[in-house]
Amino acid sequence: MIATAVLGAALTGCGSGASNGGGGGAEARRAPAAPAPPESAAPPRSPAAPAPPTVAAGPEGLTPVFERARKGNAEKVVALTFDADMTADQGPRAARGERFDNPRLIAALRTLKVPSTIFMTGRWAEEYPDQARAIGTDPLFEIANHSYSHHAFKSPCYGLPTVAPDAMRADVERAFAAFRTAGARNVVPYFRFPGGCYDDRALRNLGPAKVTAVQWDVVSGDAFATDADAVAGQVLAGVRPGSLVVMHCTRSAAPVTEQAIRRIVPELRKKGYRFVKVSELIGQR
Repeated sequence: MIATAVLGAALTGCGSGASNGGGGGAEARRAPAAPAPPESAAPPRSPAAPAPPTVAAGPEGLTPVFERARKGNAEKVVALTFDADMTADQGPRAARGERFDNPRLIAALRTLKVPSTIFMTGRWAEEYPDQARAIGTDPLFEIANHSYSHHAFKSPCYGLPTVAPDAMRADVERAFAAFRTAGARNVVPYFRFPGGCYDDRALRNLGPAKVTAVQWDVVSGDAFATDADAVAGQVLAGVRPGSLVVMHCTRSAAPVTEQAIRRIVPELRKKGYRFVKVSELIGQR
């Protein structure tokens, strides 16, 4: 029951719209530092593929934060993003049959031809390497980093365990290593904080990782939702030109996301919207 409550808080945090701060929850415990992977973070891309656009680092090398395309952008584009959450200690639950993946959602995005960005934890990629490879080699998708452990980078953060400050960069790079091991190639240097929680210390500690932190401006509310129409309605009401929507690719904790997508996509297209990956949205800023 405790593990279920922590996962619920984690997913609520991912879709809370919080940035530069955490929500409530019990005092977070510290997670052990992850072993440092090789120096190179993201896997090499094809020489023909242009480097994904990033945002310039802030003062003193602080990791930059991107939330949406500039407000003056008149083009009707929107980026749908999906957090593939799995915390480092949820292996036993997966072994008992709990599903942290959502193949039907990915299939729906392919059928609807929706370019998307999947923010994946390294632990998820280890649990579902075939899916990580399939997503990461499909040109419709790009994989971004959602940490290895899905532990918080700022405390408190919805009851999530906390990554030690000196282990933050290693946790992010360990996720990139997991993507490499799975065989994913379409990997971009973007990072989403678990729970959306961060502060200047986290941005400073991640500076050497050379990633752009990506938040959102539209919360789908799909975490633990049971009404697909309510999720779709919330997204449709919130989207503006240049919006970035946060959703989830976790079957057990976001069971109606696929159904919501099947309503969201055609309705936004009727309104003249074009779907883009986060890399294209950043490139327009």
